[in-house]
Amino acid sequence: MAVHVSIHDVSPAWTREVELALGLAEASGARPALLVVPDFHGRAPLHADAPFCARLRALQHAGHEIYLHGFFHASRPRGGDGTDGRPRGLRWLFAQRIASGGEAEFSDVSREEAIVRLDRGEQALRDAGLGIDGFVAPAWSMPAWLMPILRERGYRFTEDHLRVYDPTQGASRASVVLNYASRSPGRLLSSVVYCRAAQGLRALVPARIAIHPADMRYALLRHEVRRLLAWASDDLVARGADLLSA
Repeated sequence: MAVHVSIHDVSPAWTREVELALGLAEASGARPALLVVPDFHGRAPLHADAPFCARLRALQHAGHEIYLHGFFHASRPRGGDGTDGRPRGLRWLFAQRIASGGEAEFSDVSREEAIVRLDRGEQALRDAGLGIDGFVAPAWSMPAWLMPILRERGYRFTEDHLRVYDPTQGASRASVVLNYASRSPGRLLSSVVYCRAAQGLRALVPARIAIHPADMRYALLRHEVRRLLAWASDDLVARGADLLSA
Protein backbone atom coordinates (compact mmCIF):
# COMPACT_ATOMS: atom_id res chain seq x y z
CA MET A 1 0.00 0.00 0.00
CA ALA A 2 0.99 3.62 -0.54
CA VAL A 3 2.93 5.62 2.04
CA HIS A 4 2.85 9.40 2.51
CA VAL A 5 5.44 11.35 4.49
CA SER A 6 4.90 14.62 6.33
CA ILE A 7 6.89 16.92 8.59
CA HIS A 8 4.80 18.41 11.38
CA ASP A 9 5.22 21.63 13.38
CA VAL A 10 7.05 23.44 10.58
CA SER A 11 7.94 26.79 12.12
CA PRO A 12 10.88 29.14 12.58
CA ALA A 13 10.97 27.72 16.12
CA TRP A 14 12.30 24.47 14.65
CA THR A 15 14.38 25.63 11.68
CA ARG A 16 17.38 23.38 12.30
CA GLU A 17 15.29 20.30 13.07
CA VAL A 18 13.05 20.81 10.04
CA GLU A 19 16.12 20.95 7.81
CA LEU A 20 17.44 17.73 9.35
CA ALA A 21 14.11 16.02 8.68
CA LEU A 22 14.08 17.31 5.10
CA GLY A 23 17.56 15.89 4.60
CA LEU A 24 16.50 12.44 5.78
CA ALA A 25 13.43 12.52 3.57
CA GLU A 26 15.39 13.66 0.51
CA ALA A 27 17.91 10.86 0.99
CA SER A 28 15.09 8.32 0.75
CA GLY A 29 13.39 9.94 -2.23
CA ALA A 30 10.45 11.26 -0.20
CA ARG A 31 8.87 14.65 -0.81
CA PRO A 32 7.14 15.28 2.50
CA ALA A 33 4.19 17.55 3.05
CA LEU A 34 5.03 20.47 5.33
CA LEU A 35 2.57 21.15 8.15
CA VAL A 36 3.09 24.85 8.85
CA VAL A 37 2.19 26.51 12.17
CA PRO A 38 1.69 30.29 11.69
CA ASP A 39 2.78 31.21 15.25
CA PHE A 40 4.11 28.21 17.15
CA HIS A 41 3.13 28.50 20.83
CA GLY A 42 2.67 32.23 20.29
CA ARG A 43 6.42 32.84 20.09
CA ALA A 44 7.45 32.17 16.49
CA PRO A 45 5.34 34.20 14.03
CA LEU A 46 5.91 33.10 10.47
CA HIS A 47 5.85 36.65 9.10
CA ALA A 48 8.81 37.65 11.28
CA ASP A 49 11.23 35.25 9.54
CA ALA A 50 11.55 36.22 5.88
CA PRO A 51 14.30 33.66 5.07
CA PHE A 52 12.18 30.84 6.51
CA CYS A 53 9.19 31.94 4.39
CA ALA A 54 11.41 32.06 1.32
CA ARG A 55 12.59 28.52 2.06
CA LEU A 56 8.99 27.31 2.29
CA ARG A 57 8.11 28.98 -1.01
CA ALA A 58 11.06 27.24 -2.68
CA LEU A 59 10.02 23.89 -1.23
CA GLN A 60 6.44 24.32 -2.41
CA HIS A 61 7.71 25.26 -5.87
CA ALA A 62 9.75 22.02 -5.83
CA GLY A 63 6.59 20.00 -5.19
CA HIS A 64 6.16 19.84 -1.43
CA GLU A 65 2.57 20.30 -0.28
CA ILE A 66 1.85 22.92 2.36
CA TYR A 67 -0.79 22.20 5.00
CA LEU A 68 -2.10 24.64 7.57
CA HIS A 69 -1.40 23.06 10.98
CA GLY A 70 -3.51 25.00 13.46
CA PHE A 71 -2.44 28.50 14.41
CA PHE A 72 -0.61 28.30 17.76
CA HIS A 73 -0.36 24.48 18.03
CA ALA A 74 -1.13 24.87 21.75
CA SER A 75 -4.11 24.82 24.06
CA ARG A 76 -4.97 27.83 26.19
CA PRO A 77 -2.63 28.81 29.02
CA ARG A 78 -3.96 27.52 32.31
CA GLY A 79 -4.51 29.62 35.41
CA GLY A 80 -2.73 29.23 38.70
CA ASP A 81 -5.21 26.54 39.76
CA GLY A 82 -4.44 24.51 36.63
CA THR A 83 -7.63 25.45 34.80
CA ASP A 84 -9.18 28.36 32.97
CA GLY A 85 -12.57 27.86 34.59
CA ARG A 86 -14.12 25.79 31.80
CA PRO A 87 -15.44 22.24 32.22
CA ARG A 88 -13.16 19.44 31.03
CA GLY A 89 -14.34 16.09 29.72
CA LEU A 90 -12.67 12.78 28.95
CA ARG A 91 -12.23 13.70 25.28
CA TRP A 92 -10.36 16.87 26.27
CA LEU A 93 -8.21 14.98 28.77
CA PHE A 94 -7.27 12.38 26.15
CA ALA A 95 -6.42 15.00 23.54
CA GLN A 96 -4.38 17.23 25.85
CA ARG A 97 -2.76 14.80 28.28
CA ILE A 98 -2.37 11.52 26.38
CA ALA A 99 -2.37 12.29 22.66
CA SER A 100 -0.34 15.48 23.17
CA GLY A 101 1.37 17.58 25.79
CA GLY A 102 -1.24 20.35 25.81
CA GLU A 103 -1.03 20.91 22.05
CA ALA A 104 -4.42 19.71 20.78
CA GLU A 105 -5.40 23.25 19.80
CA PHE A 106 -8.71 22.53 18.07
CA SER A 107 -10.00 20.46 20.99
CA ASP A 108 -9.65 23.54 23.17
CA VAL A 109 -11.63 26.11 21.19
CA SER A 110 -15.25 26.76 20.29
CA ARG A 111 -16.55 26.54 16.73
CA GLU A 112 -16.43 30.34 16.48
CA GLU A 113 -12.85 30.48 17.78
CA ALA A 114 -11.82 27.78 15.32
CA ILE A 115 -13.15 29.83 12.40
CA VAL A 116 -11.15 32.85 13.58
CA ARG A 117 -7.97 30.77 13.83
CA LEU A 118 -8.54 29.27 10.40
CA ASP A 119 -9.05 32.77 8.98
CA ARG A 120 -5.86 34.01 10.61
CA GLY A 121 -3.88 30.93 9.66
CA GLU A 122 -4.93 31.00 6.03
CA GLN A 123 -4.07 34.69 5.83
CA ALA A 124 -0.66 34.11 7.44
CA LEU A 125 0.21 31.47 4.84
CA ARG A 126 -1.03 33.64 1.99
CA ASP A 127 0.99 36.58 3.34
CA ALA A 128 4.06 34.31 3.27
CA GLY A 129 3.39 33.64 -0.41
CA LEU A 130 2.25 30.06 0.13
CA GLY A 131 -0.60 28.10 -1.37
CA ILE A 132 -2.62 25.90 1.00
CA ASP A 133 -2.96 22.25 0.02
CA GLY A 134 -4.69 20.93 3.13
CA PHE A 135 -5.32 21.25 6.84
CA VAL A 136 -4.22 19.00 9.70
CA ALA A 137 -5.32 19.74 13.26
CA PRO A 138 -2.55 19.70 15.88
CA ALA A 139 -2.34 16.28 17.56
CA TRP A 140 -4.80 15.06 14.88
CA SER A 141 -7.57 16.18 17.23
CA MET A 142 -10.65 17.15 15.19
CA PRO A 143 -14.03 17.83 16.84
CA ALA A 144 -16.99 16.58 14.80
CA TRP A 145 -18.01 20.13 13.90
CA LEU A 146 -14.69 20.88 12.21
CA MET A 147 -15.18 18.75 9.09
CA PRO A 148 -18.17 20.77 7.74
CA ILE A 149 -16.15 23.95 8.22
CA LEU A 150 -13.28 22.51 6.20
CA ARG A 151 -15.77 21.43 3.53
CA GLU A 152 -17.21 24.93 3.29
CA ARG A 153 -13.70 26.31 2.82
CA GLY A 154 -12.92 23.93 -0.02
CA TYR A 155 -10.25 21.84 1.67
CA ARG A 156 -9.38 18.70 -0.28
CA PHE A 157 -7.28 16.98 2.36
CA THR A 158 -7.22 16.47 6.11
CA GLU A 159 -6.47 13.59 8.45
CA ASP A 160 -6.81 12.31 12.00
CA HIS A 161 -5.28 9.39 13.89
CA LEU A 162 -7.24 6.77 11.97
CA ARG A 163 -8.29 8.12 8.57
CA VAL A 164 -7.51 10.48 5.72
CA TYR A 165 -10.29 12.64 4.25
CA ASP A 166 -11.32 14.75 1.30
CA PRO A 167 -13.76 17.10 3.09
CA THR A 168 -15.05 18.64 -0.14
CA GLN A 169 -16.02 15.29 -1.64
CA GLY A 170 -17.02 13.67 1.64
CA ALA A 171 -14.60 10.80 1.02
CA SER A 172 -12.39 9.08 3.55
CA ARG A 173 -10.19 6.03 3.95
CA ALA A 174 -8.61 4.18 6.87
CA SER A 175 -4.88 4.77 7.20
CA VAL A 176 -2.27 3.84 9.79
CA VAL A 177 -0.06 6.67 11.06
CA LEU A 178 3.50 5.96 12.21
CA ASN A 179 5.02 8.59 14.44
CA TYR A 180 7.26 8.91 17.46
CA ALA A 181 6.85 10.57 20.85
CA SER A 182 9.78 11.97 22.79
CA ARG A 183 8.21 13.70 25.81
CA SER A 184 9.67 11.07 28.12
CA PRO A 185 12.02 8.05 27.80
CA GLY A 186 9.05 5.73 28.27
CA ARG A 187 7.05 7.35 25.48
CA LEU A 188 10.08 7.40 23.20
CA LEU A 189 10.74 3.67 23.58
CA SER A 190 7.07 2.68 23.43
CA SER A 191 6.57 4.69 20.23
CA VAL A 192 9.52 2.89 18.63
CA VAL A 193 7.95 -0.46 19.57
CA TYR A 194 4.57 0.71 18.24
CA CYS A 195 5.95 1.85 14.87
CA ARG A 196 7.79 -1.40 14.33
CA ALA A 197 4.70 -3.44 15.18
CA ALA A 198 2.28 -1.26 13.19
CA GLN A 199 4.27 -1.45 9.97
CA GLY A 200 2.50 -4.71 9.17
CA LEU A 201 -0.81 -2.86 8.84
CA ARG A 202 0.47 -1.38 5.60
CA ALA A 203 -0.56 -4.66 3.95
CA LEU A 204 -4.17 -3.67 4.66
CA VAL A 205 -4.34 0.14 4.54
CA PRO A 206 -2.21 3.05 3.30
CA ALA A 207 0.34 4.39 5.77
CA ARG A 208 1.53 7.80 6.90
CA ILE A 209 4.96 8.58 8.31
CA ALA A 210 4.73 11.70 10.45
CA ILE A 211 8.07 13.23 11.39
CA HIS A 212 8.16 15.76 14.22
CA PRO A 213 11.05 18.20 14.62
CA ALA A 214 11.65 17.00 18.19
CA ASP A 215 12.44 13.54 16.76
CA MET A 216 15.59 14.99 15.27
CA ARG A 217 17.04 15.66 18.74
CA TYR A 218 17.48 11.95 19.47
CA ALA A 219 19.93 9.66 17.69
CA LEU A 220 17.61 6.66 18.19
CA LEU A 221 14.67 8.44 16.55
CA ARG A 222 16.78 9.71 13.67
CA HIS A 223 17.82 6.09 13.09
CA GLU A 224 14.19 4.90 13.28
CA VAL A 225 13.02 7.60 10.87
CA ARG A 226 15.73 6.56 8.37
CA ARG A 227 14.66 2.95 8.75
CA LEU A 228 10.98 3.78 8.21
CA LEU A 229 11.73 5.88 5.14
CA ALA A 230 13.83 3.08 3.64
CA TRP A 231 11.00 0.61 4.36
CA ALA A 232 8.55 2.87 2.51
CA SER A 233 10.79 3.95 -0.36
CA ASP A 234 9.18 1.77 -3.04
CA ASP A 235 5.63 2.99 -2.38
CA LEU A 236 5.97 6.70 -1.58
CA VAL A 237 3.32 9.12 -2.83
CA ALA A 238 3.83 12.87 -3.04
CA ARG A 239 0.33 14.07 -2.10
CA GLY A 240 -1.75 13.25 0.91
CA ALA A 241 -4.82 12.90 -1.33
CA ASP A 242 -3.05 10.09 -3.19
CA LEU A 243 -3.77 7.87 -0.17
CA LEU A 244 -7.49 8.11 -0.92
CA SER A 245 -7.08 6.57 -4.35
CA ALA A 246 -4.03 4.34 -3.82
